[in-house]
Parts: sequence; structure tokens; C-alpha cells
Amino acid sequence: MDEIEVVEVAEIETEPSVLVEGLPGVGHVGKLVAEHLVEEFESRLVRRIYSHHFPPQCAVDEDGTTELTSAELYELDADGVEMLVLTGDHQSQTIDGHYKITEALLDTVTEAGVERVYALGGVATGELVEEYGVVGAANDEALVEEVAELGVEFGEGEPEGGIVGVSGLLLGMGERRGVEGVCLMGETSGYLVDPKSAQAVLEVLTDALGFDVDTEELEDRAEEMEEVVKRLEEMNQEPGGMGSFPADDDLRYIG
Repeated sequence: MDEIEVVEVAEIETEPSVLVEGLPGVGHVGKLVAEHLVEEFESRLVRRIYSHHFPPQCAVDEDGTTELTSAELYELDADGVEMLVLTGDHQSQTIDGHYKITEALLDTVTEAGVERVYALGGVATGELVEEYGVVGAANDEALVEEVAELGVEFGEGEPEGGIVGVSGLLLGMGERRGVEGVCLMGETSGYLVDPKSAQAVLEVLTDALGFDVDTEELEDRAEEMEEVVKRLEEMNQEPGGMGSFPADDDLRYIG
């Protein structure tokens, strides 16, 4: 297998101007949003990206068959908004791989007509979140102004430590190729999968692109996660409990 291999599963039939990227990261925020879009709209798998920079493993399906680890690119129409959506179960394990996978992805989507990227992720606060805000970054000043009008927070030096992984490289490498890039990052504790943070990011994304989507499934998952958090808090308060959630500045990782 080549170092990076982009396999054409199906022809891209529309003229997508937008790429939405949601790979695993803090709180799985971006991944939750991307998978929700793929599930809620009629979508088609059009590309698989394989690389030996991904973990050396296969996924096992319910029927017992296996599939080599990859990132998946879907084509979908969200109420008239034609887009490509990238998701998957893993990011690269190497710095070199992050760059090479992003380059292969940009080659693929720009050839299809993509002119703007929305990279989605989470930003860890290091504590449980009650009001979920969305932090933003963009590779153009006009884009900052455009997205700030949607209630996204932009601050000097925020997020602290920058944007790690494919989400950050899509903005940086995209700028060098004339591709507009916005990163939407939902605030999350960083400890658990966070459907509520994903809801906050999805709300901004739908406002930005002008489409509606049913969020019932995300809401149900958020309620389930609230119950998990309540049980954890109760365990923390019991004698001999686990102790409080850690507060660690290193949790401000973006992905």
C-alpha cells in the first residue's frame, strides 16, 4: 500500500463548494457533528483515504467482516447545500502523516470544486461546562467578521496552544492554496464524549450554511451523557470516591 492512498468508491456527482471535517478529538465534538450530518441526510460514500500513518488495525463490523482503518469522505445535499463531509475513527499517529493526509484531502476536494472548509472540533476547558460556547478561528479577516456575527467567540491567542491536527492544517495549508477555512470549536470539559458541545457547533454550522437538520438523536445522546455525569459526580462525593475531575491545562488540546 502507498503511504497515502485515496480510493474512489463512487463518482462525486454534485458540485460541492463546502467541505465539513469532523475527525476524532476532544469530546469527539467534530466527529459527532460529521456523523450526524451523514446519518440525517441522504449521503454517499465517495472516497476512502488509507494511510500507514493511521493506527495499524481493522474495524470489525457486526457481521464479523473487517475494514482497514481509513478516513471516509461522503457527498450529501443538506436542503440544497451541496457538501463533502470527512469523518473517521482515527487521526494520524505521526506529524508527517497529518501533513500528507491533509494535502491529499485538499487535492481531492479542491478538484471537486470545494472553496471553503469548515473544520470542527472541541476545545477543552478542564472543567464541566454549563453554558456551551463555540470558539472560532479562520484563515481570513473577512471570515472572522462573518462568523463572529453568528455568536462565535474570537479572542487574541485563543484557543491557547493553537489548533492541532487536520483541523488546523486545513486552515493553514488551505490558505496557501486559496481555500477559505473556518474552525468551529465547541467548549467541552475534555473528559467525556460531549453531544451537547456538538449541538452547539452544529447550530452555528447550520446558521452559517443556511440549512436545517433534525437534532433529536444528538439531544437524546446529550441526555444520556448528563446522567453519566450525574452518576460520576455522586461517586465523587461519596466517602472513598474517585475524587474530583482533574483540572489540567494540558487538556486544552484542540481536535
